[in-house]
Amino acid sequence: MSSATPVIGVLALQGDVREHLVALAEADAQARPVRRAEELAELDGLVIPGGESTTMSKLALIFGVMEPLRQRVREGMPVYGTCAGMIMLADKILDGRDDQETVGGIDMVVRRNAFGRQNESFEYGVDFRGLEDGGPVHGVFIRAPWVESVGEGVEVLAQLDTGTEADHIVAVRQNNLLATSFHPELTGDHRVHGYFVDMVRTARHGG
Repeated sequence: MSSATPVIGVLALQGDVREHLVALAEADAQARPVRRAEELAELDGLVIPGGESTTMSKLALIFGVMEPLRQRVREGMPVYGTCAGMIMLADKILDGRDDQETVGGIDMVVRRNAFGRQNESFEYGVDFRGLEDGGPVHGVFIRAPWVESVGEGVEVLAQLDTGTEADHIVAVRQNNLLATSFHPELTGDHRVHGYFVDMVRTARHGG
């Protein structure tokens, strides 16, 4: 594999790790699972997968990954969070546990399980700004959060317009951090992962 291929980890403490590894490989990245703090130093970027955000937060603290990950985020390492990963990248969360910690980095307020419980999961076509042609992204929403509000430095990439209620923000970017409410890794459409891999390549070259 070319030395120019970015190395992107998937935080493998809990959640849908394998699907992200496959999607990243399809998007021309060298993908690897990451469980230990020392492995973060070897990465050009990281994906925080979907799963259960409170469990993921606890495990990140137990495994000693939380603070080193916060440091890498402060240093500018690109990170992409899906669903629970979006919650982990939020500076503030609603409906979380009182002791729940996040990595933070995106100036947004995220509401956990905003779209309902597991049996209220759904799929919807999402218009995602900045992607190549190909139409809406097939979004899979499973106990998904949404973004209640964002700060001035946050770019809104997608909103869910069902025609029956107010639009909800479901994809955002702030500098080298990307987050989606939905799971593109479950669909076979790897354009969002390709978008993130491009972010990582740009960051590697000082962009």
